[in-house]
Amino acid sequence: MGSGAVPAAKDSTSADGSAGSQGPRPPRTPAKSEQTRALILETAMRLFQERGYDKTTMRAIAKEAGVSVGNAYYYFAGKEHLIQGFYDRIAAEHQVAVRAVLEGETDLEARFAGILKAWLDVAEPYHEFAVQFFKNAADPDSPLSPFSPESEHARLEAIGVCREVLVGSKTKVPAELRNILPELLWLSQMGLVLYWVFDRTERRERSYRLAERGARLTALGISLARFRTLRPLVREVHELFTEFLPGMTKALPDPTKKPKA
Repeated sequence: MGSGAVPAAKDSTSADGSAGSQGPRPPRTPAKSEQTRALILETAMRLFQERGYDKTTMRAIAKEAGVSVGNAYYYFAGKEHLIQGFYDRIAAEHQVAVRAVLEGETDLEARFAGILKAWLDVAEPYHEFAVQFFKNAADPDSPLSPFSPESEHARLEAIGVCREVLVGSKTKVPAELRNILPELLWLSQMGLVLYWVFDRTERRERSYRLAERGARLTALGISLARFRTLRPLVREVHELFTEFLPGMTKALPDPTKKPKA
């Protein structure tokens, strides 16, 4: 769910029908540039919540942010890239929020429950917005999908957090499963995210309960994987997802293949 600064397209018409005329490029000062980028992103998030994702144009975002349309396209090539910016922001905030549990806890269940609940804490202010654009993110061909190539950066960041959960745990993880389990933990987190989108309970109370119970079952399953007879089951589940779930086959490099010289 990664995005970066993308040069504005030369075509005078944007994908949403707005005129994408080139305006003056933003100042080169890095601090000012980041401020402008953050302003555009903040404005877009607010308008998406107020008007809905589909009804908000890049021209409207630029006008509300007080920048030219050309400058808006300089930082974000389109609305999809703004959502990628949102994904990256959530991922970065989550990275910070999980530090306390990952640095102070060694119990696997507590570590996994901690990162799941930290994600719920970080995402809560954006709940209504997430409901707004979920129908777009649910489209497997959309760049907003968590499994899309455009979402790779945030996806790998999240899988990296799941890897940290395992590495710092006192639970012994069989070597043959170390490259498989982080992806499976992330997929279980995606299941929680889906439930969270539809959760209407006060303060998303049921989502927090699901995080705790899911972490308990996950920790139990990983503990049982120490028995060699159960490891093929874990690999089979992973192969099922990587074969049939769009985007998963390229989420992580194949650990069986040596990198090219």
